[in-house]
Amino acid sequence: MSFFDFFKRNKTQEQQQAEQQTLNQGLEKSKESVLNKISRAIVGKSTIDDDVLDNLEEALITSDVGVETTLRIIERVQARAARDKYMGTQELNRILVEETSALLRENETVDTHADAKPYVIMVVGVNGVGKTTTIGKLAHQFRQAGKNVYLGAADTFRAAAVEQLCIWGERVGVPVIKQQQGSDPASVAYDTLQSAVANNADVVLIDTAGRLHNKVNLMNELTKIKNVMQKVVPDAPHDVMLVLDGSTGQNAFEQAKQFTRATQVTSLAITKLDGTAKGGVVIGISDQFKIPVRYIGLGEKMEDLQIFDREAFVKSLLGV
Repeated sequence: MSFFDFFKRNKTQEQQQAEQQTLNQGLEKSKESVLNKISRAIVGKSTIDDDVLDNLEEALITSDVGVETTLRIIERVQARAARDKYMGTQELNRILVEETSALLRENETVDTHADAKPYVIMVVGVNGVGKTTTIGKLAHQFRQAGKNVYLGAADTFRAAAVEQLCIWGERVGVPVIKQQQGSDPASVAYDTLQSAVANNADVVLIDTAGRLHNKVNLMNELTKIKNVMQKVVPDAPHDVMLVLDGSTGQNAFEQAKQFTRATQVTSLAITKLDGTAKGGVVIGISDQFKIPVRYIGLGEKMEDLQIFDREAFVKSLLGV
């Protein structure tokens, strides 16, 4: 169970259909790219043999799924082909969906803090990935669900970061706790949690600075923010969400590597998947780092930030 599960429970059939349409549209370029490569991998073949598997391996790697994850998927497909002797290439997409979905299912985790109040989410990620925008969209979704939301502007180093978050807070209708640019981020986080607790908040989203030039400084800063928050809410943060730009492909892998070394990341939000052919990166990052993808960004509108549904995503990516 996850704190975010209430979003899934409360969706109408019309909302689910609209989300599926947004997902299909957002992944259109990725789907075209992947399907073209898979089609070339099986051209002239009727059964899944070694040549098909070799070609499929190349297709997945060049679709930004990543080498390690691709090899794991290929092993699963190979095992299925060996078990089901008469499996043809026309069934390949269905098998890929089933095996890739099963692979992502392995990264599910139990949220031991699902009932926490306030539920504190610390959002991390480099500048430019859509971190503050993601926080704004999340705040909107929580607000629409009737939650009392507070935002903490702890990215006090980037010019206009505090102002940007305040604009989102005003647009969404939620309070933003801030200090002057250059203030101590931990102090902002502390003030935010104090205000949130005093006002019976349900959710707190803490924005943090996105600097990677010095991992030691980043690690120290995030650790300090955590320690200070725990003086107000002892088990905070309940979720450390890493925001990654999906359109950067393999560079997103590198960012994930750096941040998972700097702090304990517990969930992922992968943005800017619309208009890119690099959607396969979602599968690779989730598998390689064993961290569940919580959200995917498919456009500019508030509703275009979607709760990640692994099976729907894989089906859409593979055109099933």
